[in-house]
Amino acid sequence: MNNKPSIAYLILIIAPLFFGCEGPVTGENKNNASAISLSLHVGNEKYFIIDTKESVVAWTGSSVHGKHEGYAYISKGELMIENSQLMGGTVEIEMNKIEGPDHLRDNNLINHLKGPDFFDVKKFPVSTIAITSVESIDGENKKVTGSLTIKGITHPVTFPAKMEIKDGIVRANGKVVIDRTQWDVRYNSGKFYDNLADKAISDSIEFQIKIVAKKQTAE
Repeated sequence: MNNKPSIAYLILIIAPLFFGCEGPVTGENKNNASAISLSLHVGNEKYFIIDTKESVVAWTGSSVHGKHEGYAYISKGELMIENSQLMGGTVEIEMNKIEGPDHLRDNNLINHLKGPDFFDVKKFPVSTIAITSVESIDGENKKVTGSLTIKGITHPVTFPAKMEIKDGIVRANGKVVIDRTQWDVRYNSGKFYDNLADKAISDSIEFQIKIVAKKQTAE
């Protein structure tokens, strides 16, 4: 996939989604919540199906040694639009397709991220976010609340979003910041391990997310 935004270190979710947040997302833990199995409303005029070829999640994070960057891809999703307003939606991210710089999927960093120390993708192959409410701020700016599930753990998240609808296409983008430890991604976290020195990894993960969704008819 070409021309993707470049950003740096992971511990993704997800999911999420597609917008902006100035600080870490916080929420109440709901352990062992299972990921949503998405069933899309193809052919329903209220729903815009996410174009997975044009949508992407770019992640960034840091350690003592600097930053890493990469991507994660949306496997499917939809946005519910009524009267030109975002009303809801669901997004699913395929954790097996986490990538590093230059879109590489098979290197030490990416293999480690996919393993039990981080996202354990064999056990938890998808992450999801379900939009539960949307508040219009002004113009294209929204305040979105949803449920984010990573590794079978769900937390509510709230973040700003920027969205436009033009010529039957929804475009949304922005930034989301989470504290990875809330989703039980604790590897080399200073909150849980002492004397890490230069092995410490930041708990904050940033996601730059681009979403493009289009109306589709039933085949």
